[in-house]
Amino acid sequence: MAPVASGDGFSADQRYEIDRAIRAAETICRYEFSVYVGAAEDEATAFAQRLHASLIAPARSVLIFVDPAARLLEVVTGSVVRRDLPDDSVRLAVVAMESAFAEGDLVGGITRGVSQLAGAARKPATLHAS
Repeated sequence: MAPVASGDGFSADQRYEIDRAIRAAETICRYEFSVYVGAAEDEATAFAQRLHASLIAPARSVLIFVDPAARLLEVVTGSVVRRDLPDDSVRLAVVAMESAFAEGDLVGGITRGVSQLAGAARKPATLHAS
């Protein structure tokens, strides 16, 4: 799946900004991120879960589903991701995204949400004592 669904109405610069945030997030935490912006084919949670399941490595993936017209937002995390990304951290990122969306900043909300999720999923650096 492309990081952002085609036909989403984003300009090339906006798509680049979202893609750059996704690549940075994947570098930070080593999990795969995908963003789908568009209408759900049916109930949003079930639709987002099906999208997530269709990813190449769903256990190691995070999917952010946004339906701006219906004002819906779903974040689906894989089983491996959940070991490092607690539900509380996901809820905080959702609140941050919803706040940006309410201000009309769809791209900023997505990029900040992706970044926040990646930061929360980052494994702490291992310090070795000699």
